[in-house]
Amino acid sequence: MKVVCIGGGPAGLYLALLMKKRNPAHDITVVERNKPYDTFGWGVVFSDATLENMRAWDAETAADIERAFNHWDDIELEFKGRTIRSGGHGFVGIGRKRLLNILQRRCEALGVALEFEREVESDADFPDADLVVACDGVNSKVRRKHAHVFKPDIVTRPNRFIWLGTHRRYDAFNFTFEKTEHGWFQAHVYQFDPDTTTFIVETPEQVWRAHGLDRMDTEASIAFCEKLFARHLQGQPLMSNARHLRGSAWLNFQRVRCEQWSLFNGHSHVVLMGDAVHTAHFAIGSGTKLALEDAIELVRQFDTVGYSPADIPEVLRRYQALRSVDVLRLQNAAWNAMEWFEAVGERYADTLPPEQFMYSMLTRSQRISHENLRLRDRAWLEGYERWFAGQAGVTLAPGAAAPPPMFTPFTLRGVTLKNRVVVSPMAQYSAMDGIAGDYHLVHLGARAMGGAAMVFAEMTCVSAEGRITPGCPGLYTEAQRDAWKRIADWIHSNSDAKFALQIGHAGAKASTRVAWDGIDQPLPEGNWPLLSASPQQYLEGVSQQSRAMTRADMDQVREQFVQSARWAAEAGADWLELHCAHGYLLSSFISPLTNQRTDEYGGALENRLRYPLEVFAAVRRVWPAHLPMSVRISAHDWVEGGTTPADAVRIARAFKAAGADMVDCSSGQVSKLEKPVYGRMFQTPFSDRIRNEAGIATIAVGAISEADHVNSIIAAGRADLCAIARPHLANPAWTLDQAARIGYGALDWPRPYRSAKGQLESNYARERAQAQAAAPQAKEPV
Repeated sequence: MKVVCIGGGPAGLYLALLMKKRNPAHDITVVERNKPYDTFGWGVVFSDATLENMRAWDAETAADIERAFNHWDDIELEFKGRTIRSGGHGFVGIGRKRLLNILQRRCEALGVALEFEREVESDADFPDADLVVACDGVNSKVRRKHAHVFKPDIVTRPNRFIWLGTHRRYDAFNFTFEKTEHGWFQAHVYQFDPDTTTFIVETPEQVWRAHGLDRMDTEASIAFCEKLFARHLQGQPLMSNARHLRGSAWLNFQRVRCEQWSLFNGHSHVVLMGDAVHTAHFAIGSGTKLALEDAIELVRQFDTVGYSPADIPEVLRRYQALRSVDVLRLQNAAWNAMEWFEAVGERYADTLPPEQFMYSMLTRSQRISHENLRLRDRAWLEGYERWFAGQAGVTLAPGAAAPPPMFTPFTLRGVTLKNRVVVSPMAQYSAMDGIAGDYHLVHLGARAMGGAAMVFAEMTCVSAEGRITPGCPGLYTEAQRDAWKRIADWIHSNSDAKFALQIGHAGAKASTRVAWDGIDQPLPEGNWPLLSASPQQYLEGVSQQSRAMTRADMDQVREQFVQSARWAAEAGADWLELHCAHGYLLSSFISPLTNQRTDEYGGALENRLRYPLEVFAAVRRVWPAHLPMSVRISAHDWVEGGTTPADAVRIARAFKAAGADMVDCSSGQVSKLEKPVYGRMFQTPFSDRIRNEAGIATIAVGAISEADHVNSIIAAGRADLCAIARPHLANPAWTLDQAARIGYGALDWPRPYRSAKGQLESNYARERAQAQAAAPQAKEPV
């Protein structure tokens, strides 16, 4: 088979040598525009796991790399005059030139033809090739030529960075942060050979421009960075290797993702590889990893399917189907890490103390969790847990183990929650005439005994017309108040959990069937009129048409909220939440998708917030001052033109100014046109942003399903509480179960249940011991 690799980077060279090693009869050529043994750039980083993978595929190349690399386990943070170090992370650093030279020599030894100083304009330049592998980088000409087939999605990110080097030696992967009068700069620093260190300086565009760096040449930029990081460089200069760049040496990262990875051009099959098809931000140092593992996966598919030209279409189909999953996972992690660095100055650097800043940085990709940090560096994590517990007001005896972050107390106003887990409000559609009955007592009572700090009842409606369904509970009659008091009294008498009520009005989403009879579908009969900010149909052509609220309607509904709040206090609720999310009445004012008013309640966000804030203020006035009040919002509509996460910060600030104690950060359910991006903890970034930019306590919700998630979220300062929904439907004692699973025995159990505690803890302890006895896995970088 005749193969041509366009581009002599890691992807093309490694694919060529693996293919040639598999079958010396293959005719393989690598075409590179630069001179032999000439390359640009500084060091590259990949993980121990990648190197282990390379050993399995070509031990000789791996051995050469091992002899040349710089290996370290530690990550070091220099921030606000503090140096904090954590170990066990497992990185490999090697000079890019050295890596390519090793791959070039191996290719030559195996008989791969290397053709240098040739600029390739098109895959059509090689009509006799069976396979053309386009490894021609982020600005791929091949990808550009066939963009209609490859359908690239290229996103240019806002931060500016410059890739420099220094002879100052480092014994850890170092992250250094410095603040100027205009904002924050950060340096990503790692040594890659005995004498040389990569030193990447990054900053937001507005900070870069404010310092005039957009008008400086490379030499002036280097001088600026040397002065800024002088304390860290210890007299060593910074060096540039950017002579091949036109214009500024400061770059913007481009995230590349392609819908299609291969095509047939009429003569040859063409496949993209490496940065030509996908990029990953240097924040987790995985571009080289992706390139090398692309090559491995393509060869694996040739091994599986066959090496004849007729096999190529199936090989390429399987290659993309399998490889794209791993690439997407890593790109998502890199995206999370990249966004952390893009927002660090605005969101974290001025708000988090150094200890928590370090934890947040280590877990920025969301693939390194709390327990994974324990495996990497137990001593560091246990020290951090002690610090965090102290911040939460926990007094520990010398030598005593600290509670995990999720089991530290949290206090707002006069209410102290025993831990950070709350049972999320979840519609049960089981009320009669708006009255919470025996079902609700059993449902909420069981979860109150299950270890959570607080139990939320489902959205409780302020009027009969405000109910989502006839099965939804209300708080608009004294009988309903008394029913809630019965439940609150039972919870307070039989558990140490707090009880929360969430009040709301369904608006245009009212008068529908219970979920199991057709969610969001209008009632077959007996429908009632609907109110909302503007006329709308939630389900176009199906739902009832709502009418826009008049000022008289607003006054009436506001007073309904006020009366419900009074009765919530009389019922003995410890906490009140105002529902301003999910397209319900108050949400319909906030979102531009559902508010088309032309009066003072429509238009700009400040106007759209006017009525929800009016309701909040009226409720807060009658809700007892010693009890907390939170607000649930949709932090993202997931529809173009709707509420964005940036809007959510402004919304949170407005409610904070009105007296809200906490924001419950949900998203979506405003429009059926929504396209949410699901995944574990998928809404936590909204909570993180609101908490650290708006400066208000938050509740994180959405696909939080295990203790490790909760610990990571709380410890990093991404939320103050976690609302757990569906796991609590499956297991009312979810919190007790998770405590036993992670080996935390100090959480008290209800006395009638204590005989089960020891058995459950023993079973989980046995599982943990078996898992620890298994062979340890090579660690990926953070």
